[in-house]
Amino acid sequence: MFGGGHDVHRMITVRNLTKTFGDFTAVNAISFDVARGEVFAFLGPNGAGKTTTIKILTTLLAPTSGSVRLNGYDPVVEPDAVRRSFGIVFQDPSVDDELTAEENMEIHGVLYGVAPATRRQRTEELLALVGLTDRRASFVKTFSGGMKRRLEIARGLLHHPKILFLDEPTLGLDPQTRNHLWSYIADLNAREGITVFFTTHYMEEADRAASRIAVIDRGSIVAMGTAADLKAQTKTATLEDAFLALTGKGIRAEEVSGADVVRQHRRAWTGK
Repeated sequence: MFGGGHDVHRMITVRNLTKTFGDFTAVNAISFDVARGEVFAFLGPNGAGKTTTIKILTTLLAPTSGSVRLNGYDPVVEPDAVRRSFGIVFQDPSVDDELTAEENMEIHGVLYGVAPATRRQRTEELLALVGLTDRRASFVKTFSGGMKRRLEIARGLLHHPKILFLDEPTLGLDPQTRNHLWSYIADLNAREGITVFFTTHYMEEADRAASRIAVIDRGSIVAMGTAADLKAQTKTATLEDAFLALTGKGIRAEEVSGADVVRQHRRAWTGK
């Protein structure tokens, strides 16, 4: 499916990617590319296939069929090389509450084999970048949700990844904290040239932060382009109206809870 060598302009290449759980198709033959240095968004409701796709790209799930390259590597065949290529911030906080900010950074650096001097320098740089220098020695259990998310971004960048994955990174955060977080991410993208791939069901985040958007619904990509492209294609004035025109529904009306998705998957596995 792929020719020899690697396209230096592409960070992610996905072709006909499919993931099924029993008779439930979570991701249905999707294809897309993400360029180096691009900020790319998956926009869609819960249960659309966003997280499943990220799990395949980050080696947590094997695809049922299709092919993926990330930084030139195949996640199935070369998982270690793929893992070294990315940092990730999950929907649910994954930092250790019982450690300080600095200790969380240190453990991550050790796990990724970052040399001690580089670890210390990088920790200082990144905690400054996300505005946590003065809380470096504080226990994470004393942090707000927004501070924890900023620490996760700093930690995910410690090993100099080529790409940062953000899965619904602002879920549960207040609007002001969300705005601050996107300012940090835009700054990172500009300073470090890092490729950013994020999933969201917030229209304004996709509109503001992404250079290109893939609208995903029920496991399929229904449209892809800049926010302006999507509005022009659907002859609408807002991204929300474009989404409605493309999918036949508003994103909030179609919200599916995580528990519903689990039940859907369980039914697919067990038939119950």
